[in-house]
Formats: sequence, structure tokens, C-alpha cells
Amino acid sequence: MTTRVEHFTLDGVLPLEREGRWEELVSATHFATRVRLSPPGRHGGLFRASVRRLFVDDLALVDTRCDPCSGVRGRGLIETGAADHVIVMFTHAGRESVVQEGLTKDLRRGDAAVWDSARPTRFQVWEPLAKRSLLIPRSALREVGGPHGPVGGVLDGAAPSTRLLADYLDVLAGSVQELSPREVASARNAALHLVSAALHTDPDRWGPAAGRLPAPLQRAVVLRWIDRNLTRPDLTPAAVARAHDVSVRTLHRLFEESGETVARVVRSRRLAGARTDLTTGEEPVSVIAARWGFADPSHFTRAFGAAYGTTPTRYRADGPEPRG
Repeated sequence: MTTRVEHFTLDGVLPLEREGRWEELVSATHFATRVRLSPPGRHGGLFRASVRRLFVDDLALVDTRCDPCSGVRGRGLIETGAADHVIVMFTHAGRESVVQEGLTKDLRRGDAAVWDSARPTRFQVWEPLAKRSLLIPRSALREVGGPHGPVGGVLDGAAPSTRLLADYLDVLAGSVQELSPREVASARNAALHLVSAALHTDPDRWGPAAGRLPAPLQRAVVLRWIDRNLTRPDLTPAAVARAHDVSVRTLHRLFEESGETVARVVRSRRLAGARTDLTTGEEPVSVIAARWGFADPSHFTRAFGAAYGTTPTRYRADGPEPRG
């Protein structure tokens, strides 16, 4: 299994040709669609857009940025093409409305949705948009028990399955080109399992998919989860393992391969967060210590001194060292 990356942009395209060129890019990187640009007043000037498409075997991970525009994918375009895909979409910035068979999904930053390439679709981008879409052949999703019939709707962005899928796609986008063909195959299959879990409403089904990731990607997903939960008072190895449905022993083995321990990773990241707070705010040191999981200020002072060679109070007074 292979990967490849493609980049597309409207840079250098004449203003009067941008609408036609954007329609071509949307149709080539997603699915055949009729596109119209919104009046210039919506986005302040020349229409801008770019697409990055990353292939993981038969899956396509597409990052899109564009100014306000609209599009229609009607039955005529559907019938002339052979694509039969499920698309999972995460909005990173801006606002977009997607309509399928009378159901309107108004998507903003942090929202996630799923739609079907075989169903008529209309979209309207209201504000400069940044989104990530995973295009999945329906036949591939069936390999992991995914839906056979039409799909569509808004995913629960707070559900563990949706959060894990979003985090995993972030990791995948940044590291899949470094994987061996065998690891790419595992990464592709893991993405399918995570999507299948997110499409089901039972949150207990999401965890086992994490254990199917290649070790480098699994560790990256765990690290991202740790970073997002650093201020939790119960951030122990047991809690981390439980959140990813693996044993504590498996979790420790995963980190031993990188020469780290879970406890050391948590402590170093908490200290880094505390160090930032010391230089950007005026809260008492004891408050900062408590926020970052150090209930005992003296314990925080000792840990901070071991990591940075000074006390929190002295560090705040002296300020961070200038970077040369």
C-alpha cells in the first residue's frame, strides 16, 4: 500500500478564471460539483482557495481552504460518475451549510458531519473556511462493518469516538509519509475502524480501534490525548490506559519503546504548561501549581527546579531566557 500527497492552489490564476478553475479542483479532489463564487464583498477581494490531498491507499484525506462560495452536486452529476463514497468532514474554521435531501447541516469550527456521495448535495460556504474531509469508498467501510445504506448527519463532536477520529486524522496527516508500506496498511485499517465506531452511537465501541494503530501512530494519539487532558487531577497511567482501552502494561510498553514513561511525559508537559503560565499571567504560584496537577506547592517547586534549574518564583522574576 502506498501514499502520495498532492497540492492545488488558485495562486496565479486570473480573477475571471478562478470560478471555473475552482469548480475543476473541487470536482477533481472531491466529486463532480457545480461551483459558484460568492460576491467579492463576502470575502473582501480576490477569491482564494487551496487543497491538499493525501492518499492512504484507497482513502483520501483532503484539507480544503476557501473563501465564500456555493456548490451543487445533482443527480445528473451523480449518475455520470462511478464514485460511491462516505465522507467524514471536520470543520476547523469558518462556517458552511451542507444540504442533503432536505436536511441542512450548519457546520462551524469544531463540528463534524458525515455525508454520502451518492445523494444530491448542496453547500454554501458563508465565511472563509478550513476543513478536513476523509473520503472513504463504501466498499472499504463495509470491511469493518460500516453501513451499507445511505448515511448522513452531524456527528457528536463530544463523543470519544469522534474526538479520537479527529485526533487520529491529525496524526495521520502529519506522519503517514514516514510509514512503511506495512504500517500504511495498518494505518488505513485503523482509520476505517475509527470511522465505523464514530458512525455508531454506542461510545463503548470506539476504544478497541486505538489498539489497532501502528505503534508510532498509537503513541502519537495517546500523547495528543494527554496534552488535551493535562489539567485533569486523575491523569494517571491507569486513566490514560482506560481512555484508550488498553492495559496499563501495554501502555507502558508503548512508551518504553520511545525511551519514555507515561508519568515522565505527563510531568514534563505539565511543567511546560506551568512555565508558560508563569510568564504570561500574574496568578500566584500556588494557583498555577494546582492547575497543573501539583497539589503541594513544595512538590511543584522541587519538580520545577529539577527540570529548569531554578525556582518558579525566580523564573517569573527573571523572565524566560532570550532565544539566540
